[in-house]
Amino acid sequence: MRDKGIIILISVLFLCACGRGTGAGSGAKGDTLALKYAEHLTMIAHEGYTEVLLADPWNSGKTLHTYFLVPADQQMPSHLPQGSVIRTPLKRAVIATSVHCGLVASLGQQTAIAGVCDRQYIHLPWVQQGCEDGRVADCGSALAPSVEKIIDANADAIFLSPFQNSGGYGPVVELGIPIVETADYMETSALGRAEWMKFYGLLFGAEQQADSIFREVEADYLSLMEKATTASKQHPRQSVLMDKQTGSVWYVPGGKSTIGKMITDARADYAWAKDDHSGSLALPFERVLESAGHASVWLFRYNAPTPITYASLLSEHQGYAQFDAFKNQQAYGCNTATSTFYEDTPFHPNLLLRDFITIMYPQLSLGEPRYFIRLQE
Repeated sequence: MRDKGIIILISVLFLCACGRGTGAGSGAKGDTLALKYAEHLTMIAHEGYTEVLLADPWNSGKTLHTYFLVPADQQMPSHLPQGSVIRTPLKRAVIATSVHCGLVASLGQQTAIAGVCDRQYIHLPWVQQGCEDGRVADCGSALAPSVEKIIDANADAIFLSPFQNSGGYGPVVELGIPIVETADYMETSALGRAEWMKFYGLLFGAEQQADSIFREVEADYLSLMEKATTASKQHPRQSVLMDKQTGSVWYVPGGKSTIGKMITDARADYAWAKDDHSGSLALPFERVLESAGHASVWLFRYNAPTPITYASLLSEHQGYAQFDAFKNQQAYGCNTATSTFYEDTPFHPNLLLRDFITIMYPQLSLGEPRYFIRLQE
């Protein structure tokens, strides 16, 4: 490990540029950038910098983090309040999730990824090849990233996911490198989460690309919803069961989660549609069977080297045979080990909505599902 004195020096130099925002922002007047769907993100353009406020999704009315994005070719503004100063565009970011690696690539900025965490879960060939060639640093686990690898990567920002009551980010904070808290997953709608690409576009100097991609995503999503609405008036609505048991519990999307709402957008019925949780619900098997045993379609995600079958489902849990969707062979699996589900769908939810509607309303002839494949016997 490098000399500890260097780390301390770096920490001191960057102390004023890092740390969570605690107030309501700079208070200086600026132009708020219009966002249509995101509820936890505010961006305000000031002369010489952009202020970004992340609302705390777990504590209403509080701020999770305040950022000041200052173009690298401009002079640093004086008297900025407390928050994280990020010089843009980012050139050497360490990214901890496959989701955000996929987004950065779609923005045409994949060469700005200097390091990744949880490499084994990133199904992007260029990331894997970059790690093999040494162009992309493997920084270990996202829960405890390698400080040495981050320093060696000369990172100018670290993208990490915040969690409620997580206790912070440990030694990484002491490096003084800005931490971009990727709280987009806590948005309450699919388009709300996708709209965060505008923030990430600002970080990487790809504002126009982000705006263009989001407009395409939004237009396609709304068009698909309209088609599903028309189809629901002409054909019987399907009911949906999501995912399967993991260990002793079954995690189902809450009614206000992005997937829970997307099922509604696909004009399908969902047993937990009226639930007010934006995350997942941990339920016992019996509760799921009672609430969704008669669901006509079963969609679930899994990670395996080979496609799952009805027989292998029964080997996991004999109780699956009690579900109508199993009996009628209307089960569809998404193998996250071989697909780019996690890399694509958070910021391109139209692709997932298309899968849902394709399965719910085959009469629309939208083609074959991309992620959820019907199980074979």
